[in-house]
Amino acid sequence: MKLKKRQKRPALPNTVTELNTEDGSKVYVVGTAHFSDSSKKDVVKTIQEVQPDVVVVELCQYRVSMLKMDEKTLLKEAKEINLEKLQQAIKQNGVMSGLMQMLLLKVSAHITEQLGMAPGGEFREAFKEASKVPFCKFHLGDRPIPVTFKRAIAALSFWQKVKLAWGLCFLSDPISKDDVEKCKQKDLLEQMMAEMIGEFPDLHRTIVSERDIYLTYMLKQAAKQIELPRASENEPRKYIPAVVVGVVGMGHVPGIEKNWNSDLKIQEIMSVPPPSASSKIFKFVLKATVFGLLGYSCYRIGHRTVQFVLSMPATQSYLQRLTEVPQ
Repeated sequence: MKLKKRQKRPALPNTVTELNTEDGSKVYVVGTAHFSDSSKKDVVKTIQEVQPDVVVVELCQYRVSMLKMDEKTLLKEAKEINLEKLQQAIKQNGVMSGLMQMLLLKVSAHITEQLGMAPGGEFREAFKEASKVPFCKFHLGDRPIPVTFKRAIAALSFWQKVKLAWGLCFLSDPISKDDVEKCKQKDLLEQMMAEMIGEFPDLHRTIVSERDIYLTYMLKQAAKQIELPRASENEPRKYIPAVVVGVVGMGHVPGIEKNWNSDLKIQEIMSVPPPSASSKIFKFVLKATVFGLLGYSCYRIGHRTVQFVLSMPATQSYLQRLTEVPQ
């Protein structure tokens, strides 16, 4: 059924790059803009045309929830960056990586607010469309986000971290839907990040180049030949080439093409370096700031009021988390 529907010469959007493996498998990489209605249509059309065996998306297990959340909920979540989310990010990833995660979410929230459109629509379309293709598998192809953040932070000096955080905190440039579609040649979110991290080559390496390698590796793994069912154990094994659709940000496509014919090993880019001295300094400064503000509040609003605030369970819980926060 699937083979009958599969087009020998599929009519594909111009955002699709075709790659081939040595054993004849085909990989169709759809380069998308993460905030684009046009990209959603490109993904749907590509999957319908090629009827893939595997669909691979630029997501990891830490972001997979966006596949099953509706647009309205995602829009609300993307706009709401609060203290509770910050605490959760820091507890899960450590001080520096947690703050980096929240700052990048702020960039995404800025685009969301400007456009009134939730991110990741092309991934949700890929998930829905893949479920309509018989025996099609759905793979998460991106490196786990905590690994990326921790490696990115380790690549920066203390003052580079401060400078980057400052740039992300004061992001306010207006964005139109036309800007998004123009960025089909380079994904909007990644382009904004590239402009901010351009002076930090090591940061670009960890956030973009290393993920290009990881995505390429996962696409090649998905494109391994498929074993056909056997009538009995005595029957010889037979294999056919696989057809894969990859859905990634447009900014990753050149890197995937560049790495396609390389012998890739991902052990090195999956390792997490130990906390740096600058991370420890930043953690100390953060704690000192919180307790300093607490001391100042004692002076300004009086001993009894502060004693009441400190006795509240929410305050005690926050202070305990702060003192126990990982590196």
